Amino acid sequence: MDAYQALEKLIAGNKRYVTERYAKPDIGYKKRLELTQGQQPFAIILGCADSRIPPEIIFDQGLGDLFVVRTAGQVVDTVVLGSLEYAVELLAVRLILILGHQDCGAVKAALTGAEAPSHLCSILQAIVPAVESAKHCTGELLPNAIRANIDFNIDKLKSASPVLRKAITAKGLQIIGAIHNIQNGIVDFDYTDT
Repeated sequence: MDAYQALEKLIAGNKRYVTERYAKPDIGYKKRLELTQGQQPFAIILGCADSRIPPEIIFDQGLGDLFVVRTAGQVVDTVVLGSLEYAVELLAVRLILILGHQDCGAVKAALTGAEAPSHLCSILQAIVPAVESAKHCTGELLPNAIRANIDFNIDKLKSASPVLRKAITAKGLQIIGAIHNIQNGIVDFDYTDT
């Protein structure tokens, strides 16, 4: 499945989720048995670890459909990069969606600039460059910082991984961003235009 087809499938799944007309994805015994032979997800979702935005649910997908990597604030580190490279190289996935969300607690915490305990500090430090760039934008700071964090991570994936760069030019890999509205369930794929 190419990136465009994968995106269309995500958009359709989110519409089903929002309208509560679920496709009843296959999660039964036969599907589990089928997946013991291997996996063929159609999209990679790099999302926030926030419990309110499980990608399989908000995109109305079943077992084996999505390759999901989640960290607070969808922070990218070497383990995340390796996971994404695995799905692109070995599973031939052609779409990476970086999924931010409204009212992100990690981005909010980075905005405060407060000291954070232990390893939480590394999450906030990873988000600070996006926060700093958002301070120069017009409009509300938190939504701008959430958008900037997604864009920062898209750029990071494209620049930090030779595997992903090669897949973009040679295999049609697309890396895009979107923002999930927790209240109404809608995923906005045109977030940069708002």
